[in-house]
Amino acid sequence: MQGLIRCIVWYGFTAWIGGECVYVMLQSWDPNLEDHIPNHMPADTGMTTAQFVAYIVFSLLSLPVVWIRPHRLQKFFYFASSVTIIFFFVLLIWALATMGSSGFGDTIRNATDISQTGGPDSVAWLMVYGVISTLGSIAAGILNQNDYARFATAPKHAIVGQALPFPIYGIICSVIGILVTAATQNRLGGEAVWNPPTLFSQLIAQNPSPGTRAGAFFAGLALTISQIGVNVPGNALSGGFDLAATFPRYINIRRGAYITAVFSVIVNPWKLVNTATTFLTVLSSYSIFLGPMTGLMVASYLVISKRKINVDDLYRGDRTSIYWFTAGFNWRAAVAWMVGFAPLMPGFIAAVNTSATVSSGATELYYLSYLYGFCASGLVFILLHRLLPAPNFDAFVRNSMSAEGAQMYYKEKWDDIQYEDGGVITGEDKQEDIVMTGKA
Repeated sequence: MQGLIRCIVWYGFTAWIGGECVYVMLQSWDPNLEDHIPNHMPADTGMTTAQFVAYIVFSLLSLPVVWIRPHRLQKFFYFASSVTIIFFFVLLIWALATMGSSGFGDTIRNATDISQTGGPDSVAWLMVYGVISTLGSIAAGILNQNDYARFATAPKHAIVGQALPFPIYGIICSVIGILVTAATQNRLGGEAVWNPPTLFSQLIAQNPSPGTRAGAFFAGLALTISQIGVNVPGNALSGGFDLAATFPRYINIRRGAYITAVFSVIVNPWKLVNTATTFLTVLSSYSIFLGPMTGLMVASYLVISKRKINVDDLYRGDRTSIYWFTAGFNWRAAVAWMVGFAPLMPGFIAAVNTSATVSSGATELYYLSYLYGFCASGLVFILLHRLLPAPNFDAFVRNSMSAEGAQMYYKEKWDDIQYEDGGVITGEDKQEDIVMTGKA
């Protein structure tokens, strides 16, 4: 349920950012867009009618992409990723080439008043917090990556596909963002603009020449494609996976994805943008809950289950299943999860509510939130299963069948799936067809 709520919130937030990208395209056509679309929105909403129209346009553009089956989106991912990386390199070249004699703004500077080492306000601890915050922003993707990794035709494809590109892209995009912000800071009156749509809107307002407007249009188009490429798989389909797993009789992935998209409006994403600092702090700190969950999953599969899964018992909802544990509930996981996140709560509260005061130790532990939660929960989960094992589950893990043998056994057993109408479906489409259509 936590994952579903996160998907709904993030879908709305990302859709609003996508609307800002569409707004840049509309503004490039008409620099006086706000004058030609009268504003009827109350001031406390934090948006104008023109911005809301752009948000609606982006949402409508996303809906056809949601319809595509997840494993059929690969070519679109390639296209969106290529457009995004080319755009950001072009943006970097433009920003540096047109920077002029004014040079970089104070976003990049050598001097600092912060001590190098010491308490949580030192450079060393702030660097640690920066790394953990980055992990926190993608913690949900780390936890849910198996939703997509399961479509890989071989394990190495999922491993290599994530282990190599992500660090490269993550570092490159961060460096480009810093350099572009610093290179454009002085020409925008000393303001450091980190949001690309805002940057292009201000450039159009400063100089609405045909060249500026054309560049802004293609920039807005590239950013729109990028946001769709992020929002559909990362939020809409992830929400669809969660809903399909929770209500498989009534909801498939496609329906769940559309439900996620529709309900995202309820979170008022335009309000979230207005309180972006607190909002992003909360979502980046979400890793204090998701880090322990990821540690539980890794410990469960690699150490406790020894990579052996009884596929049949996964679909038995009674005590005949080895995964029934205690009344269908594995209390060991709950205890281990609480050990992973409870000590982090004081630091989390202080990060969200700046008026709250906690000890330096609590703040430093919070700065290590994902790492601590992952390791602590995983270790406690392993110890609890060793000291207080579940008999039926433990007997399956300890039997003579190897992990590779178990995988081969269930693969052969469920290789062909018989449909109610007598048809048989095999190959890479069989599992997804069942989930997407709800027929088996």
